[in-house]
Amino acid sequence: MILEHEIPNGSKLYFGKSAKVKRHIENIASEILDANGFEEIVTPIFSYHQHQSIADEKELIKVNDEKNNSLSLRADSTIDVVRIIEKRLGANTSQKKWFYIQPVLRYPTEEQYQVGVEFMGEKRLSSVMSLAVDIFDKLEVKPLVQISNIKIPEILVDMFDELTINDFRHFNIEKFLNLKVDWVEKLVYLQYIEDIDEVMAIAPQMIKIELNKIKELCSEMKCENSVIAPMYYAKMLYYDELFFRVIDKNEVYARGGRYKNEDLTSVGFAIYTDALCDTLTK
Repeated sequence: MILEHEIPNGSKLYFGKSAKVKRHIENIASEILDANGFEEIVTPIFSYHQHQSIADEKELIKVNDEKNNSLSLRADSTIDVVRIIEKRLGANTSQKKWFYIQPVLRYPTEEQYQVGVEFMGEKRLSSVMSLAVDIFDKLEVKPLVQISNIKIPEILVDMFDELTINDFRHFNIEKFLNLKVDWVEKLVYLQYIEDIDEVMAIAPQMIKIELNKIKELCSEMKCENSVIAPMYYAKMLYYDELFFRVIDKNEVYARGGRYKNEDLTSVGFAIYTDALCDTLTK
């Protein structure tokens, strides 16, 4: 029996103090982004292209339109924003810096509010990562910034037949160490930027190139509370290189990276408003 006051598991209800905190987060983010030349966009909740963004299509909430074409509720905003700007608004705007404040929806009834940022045609992840840090500073939240490079796990899978990409999704540390390769072991335990040169000195050239990208990003950011995680692998389909997460204990407050949509390279991130609301209301 479903009671009149029940709401579906995974959906969100904000009222009173929690609604005020949610609006405060969104206002701070929009003020900082607007001051840095970003314009706001709100995309349709229905989309024909969500399968391009989500690794597991079982997470999509699917319906059909009046012509029986399959579409989904918005489960991710990034690719839809880039596609709409390029394909639909391209002739009417030269703006490349966009942000959005809207929820995404996953099967069966999961809602997740986000503040998202996309800088189209930009390759420097630091250009948006610094904005995420500014927003958290203004909110007086001091989480940890974790910096990764998705190409490193992909290169390791190509180098070692024993490894699969799922080993990195689940961080199968025992399998990594069983390779008995010194530089791989050092990669597993690498956390701080001051130790990266030691690993680069003995790593193969392909790995060295990707580690150097992490090193350059860290020098551009100068983020005080940060670690590096070269073995981390993101589950999104479109991120292809440098990637970061903003975390505190078991909570993920934001994530972002460099990605491609067709031939266009861009950078962006999403702040997860719900997790932040929980922290700030407590």
